[in-house]
Amino acid sequence: MAKNKMAAKNLSQLNDDQLHNKQLSERHLHYQQLGQGEHIVLIHGLFGSLENLNMVAKGLSKHYCVTSIDVRNHGNSFHRQGMNYHELAQDVINLLDSLAIESCCILGHSMGGKIAMQIALSFPKRIKKLIVADIAPINYPAHHLTIIKGLQALDLSKVKKRKDADDQLAIYVDNVGVRQFLLRNLSINEDEQFSFRCNLANIEQGYHQIMQGIEMNKGPFTGDTLFIKGGNSDYILPEHQSVINTLFPNAKAKVIQGAGHWLHAEKTVAFNKLTLDFLS
Repeated sequence: MAKNKMAAKNLSQLNDDQLHNKQLSERHLHYQQLGQGEHIVLIHGLFGSLENLNMVAKGLSKHYCVTSIDVRNHGNSFHRQGMNYHELAQDVINLLDSLAIESCCILGHSMGGKIAMQIALSFPKRIKKLIVADIAPINYPAHHLTIIKGLQALDLSKVKKRKDADDQLAIYVDNVGVRQFLLRNLSINEDEQFSFRCNLANIEQGYHQIMQGIEMNKGPFTGDTLFIKGGNSDYILPEHQSVINTLFPNAKAKVIQGAGHWLHAEKTVAFNKLTLDFLS
């Protein structure tokens, strides 16, 4: 009888723990941590996940405590409507609060770079140093609409292996590397069928917000800032310099020659060296 009561108590405790973890996952971004030392947070770009910056995280974790996050509607984070940068910045701050991280360095790529910039401008006391990878704080024209259309057109009931999804997506996206990146969002669900981890509906609904520039609401961020540009990328152009200087007056810029927008993946060694040199 006592064993039955103990088993029931343990089962109840397990259920309570599962409910608590579910509530946390619905409230806070999914994250992974590597290493020890000062804190640095890594934020991925549109249609990505924390896995995209794994090689950067591994390099930095030898010297820092690296927290890699999944942005809302991406990876294993919660799904919620709204993709404006004030909301996305607040998501990160909420996670930092839950982890008792008072201040940190922050690195963001593409959309993640915009989130990082908004955090620095809205919560400057929380950010020691800012690193922005191949993005400017400006409005960009819509250039992912075909990708969104292609992903939404996938008939997952006919996808038995990733090659099936790749064949369908090729009608909309001709670049093999881009398709491989996008299809990382596919995973096997509980019914052993392919499904999307990201929330395409929420991303499409908030896409116009993702393309918007960054707002300065408390004055410029005067902390040390580094913009890293891919030499073959056109995401940061000379005409963006004045906006960058206004928002980030202590910004420096570095260019990685021979790299495009995915500079951290194409030239990982060079990217990590620039990052470590700046942080140290």
